[in-house]
Amino acid sequence: MSIDTAEDRPSVLQTLMKVRPEERRVLALSALYFFLVMASYFILRPIRDQMGVAGGVRNLPWLFTGTMIAMLVISPLFAGLVSRWPRRRFVSWSYRALMVCLLAFYAALVTLPEDQLVWVGRAFFIWVSVFNLFAVSVFWAVMADVFHSESSRRLYGVIAAGGSLGALMGGVVTSAMVEAIGAPALLLVSLLMLEIALWCMYAITREHSVDAAGVSSDGEQVIGGSAIDGFKLAARSPYLLGVCGYMLLYTIGSTFLYFLQAQIVDSTIDGQVAQTAYFANVDIWVNGLTLTLQLFLTGRLMARIGVGVTLALLPVISIIGFMGLGLVPVLAAVVVFTVARRVTNFALSRPAREALFVPLSRSEKYKAKNLIDTAVYRIGDQVGAWANGVLIWLGFGIAGIAYTAVPLAAIWLALSLWLGKRYRALQAAEPKSG
Repeated sequence: MSIDTAEDRPSVLQTLMKVRPEERRVLALSALYFFLVMASYFILRPIRDQMGVAGGVRNLPWLFTGTMIAMLVISPLFAGLVSRWPRRRFVSWSYRALMVCLLAFYAALVTLPEDQLVWVGRAFFIWVSVFNLFAVSVFWAVMADVFHSESSRRLYGVIAAGGSLGALMGGVVTSAMVEAIGAPALLLVSLLMLEIALWCMYAITREHSVDAAGVSSDGEQVIGGSAIDGFKLAARSPYLLGVCGYMLLYTIGSTFLYFLQAQIVDSTIDGQVAQTAYFANVDIWVNGLTLTLQLFLTGRLMARIGVGVTLALLPVISIIGFMGLGLVPVLAAVVVFTVARRVTNFALSRPAREALFVPLSRSEKYKAKNLIDTAVYRIGDQVGAWANGVLIWLGFGIAGIAYTAVPLAAIWLALSLWLGKRYRALQAAEPKSG
């Protein structure tokens, strides 16, 4: 009779999250890496939003347009780095460039006269909006380069949970420290977290037990190609064009919901304090539910129902939610829909969307993915904002705009299922690890 020792028993990670013993170190480093990236950003986000308001609310659409233009410029520059250097080097240069910008903004905020700071604030708003999408896109590209399809479906939820914790921590740090040390000094705290995140990437690159953990070992090979490969790869691949379409439809729907929520909150809740409390309460529900799902459900669900069906859950929620807002355009409906949509996105759709890139070539993972995550994302923002403005100009009310989003969500649903089918074909052709 064998004796069941503590070493023989499965750990909590193995039982609840399907984590194998040989994957623990890479998983922990990846989750910490994402924790630090998201904490770094969420320290900056409240500072960015305050500077955007200080620069004039009427100028915010122009700042969004500036962000889109910046993305279109930066994407080919990043692709040029990817073409010439191995992963460790181009990720290092990318993050260190962000750190240099943080130092420059810190110097400007503490040395320039008050009358010039409004322009610094506008530049900072655009830069932080770029920082968010760019730093996160690079992180997930590294993950797609590190994990295979099978391990990504199991582990991406846990890694995403690290980012959710980082987002919470970043907000807490800013709230607790801004009065004590001031907003400019918080830029240096953000810089420090980004530097530690970079060292996590170094540690992941140095890992030797890659085959046992189900990860690849070709990360230091130079990818080659040109700076415009991201555009060319996306244009030539029906699969990547489908991912572009998925991103565009997601961001257009998000923009529609953002404006619908703003209209309903403005007409229902009186006073800035009460409105701020509403948004804070929504964030609490979103973050709490997202963390729970990421830790205990995302990996199991993606492994069981597949990437395509997981992707399709967000369009389904959107169809139901926009129909509900059209029928009952009240605060309770927008609260339920907003929480359900954001939780589904962060906990399920985002990890599944990132898994779409795992079976692709390294050039597609870094160049085309960065283009989709940054430039295509911001283009969708702009299309959604412009379309919402046109609908209001045409006389559409809350219900009319909500109903307009329903057929877009239906197209999005069909595209999700098509992407899942193509993903399964790519996954079947992927070399097996082990």
